[in-house]
Amino acid sequence: MIAVTENAKKVLKSILLSKVDNRYAFLRLLSSGEGELGLGIDIEQPGDNAVEYEGSKLLLVDCELADSLKGVTLDIDHTPEGPELVIICG
Repeated sequence: MIAVTENAKKVLKSILLSKVDNRYAFLRLLSSGEGELGLGIDIEQPGDNAVEYEGSKLLLVDCELADSLKGVTLDIDHTPEGPELVIICG
């Protein structure tokens, strides 16, 4: 399962609150199948892994994708435009 830093969880919470108005929907980590990851909005499915912050679910990762992301961390990079989510391998 992907590790998510506290700073990344804060950014994810901000995205979730600003983009999602359905209390049953969360952010979902998606794979393009070509090594690229992205975020979408979805409801929880059986077998999903969930990343929580302050007692609330933020990010869903299906079990197959979660297994392939061991040793990977989701963090943020501070840019002039603001915080940007980044993937760190290893």
